[in-house]
Amino acid sequence: MQHGLENTDSTIEPLKNGRYRHYKGQFYQVLGTARHSETREWLVVYRCLYDDYSLWVRPLEMFIESIVLENGVQVPRFSFVDQDVDDFVNSSDGEPVGNLGK
Repeated sequence: MQHGLENTDSTIEPLKNGRYRHYKGQFYQVLGTARHSETREWLVVYRCLYDDYSLWVRPLEMFIESIVLENGVQVPRFSFVDQDVDDFVNSSDGEPVGNLGK
């Protein structure tokens, strides 16, 4: 399998910046990828689009992996939605509403 980003022992697909939906329903904005200074592992830099809009990092391989739900169904941990997050905020039910208020 040919991929774009080289990791220390593997290569992985480049990740698009934009809005992603977590398998539990919340939305996040991927800001980019970064490399760990010691391990050279690729990390995803993202922020939640709800509550305090805090920044997070997660290993890229973990970000793109699939999760097995309690019912046995396999789903992606994060699914790409779109690249436009300017007019987006999560409501309590996970639906997009309002303005991000930059």
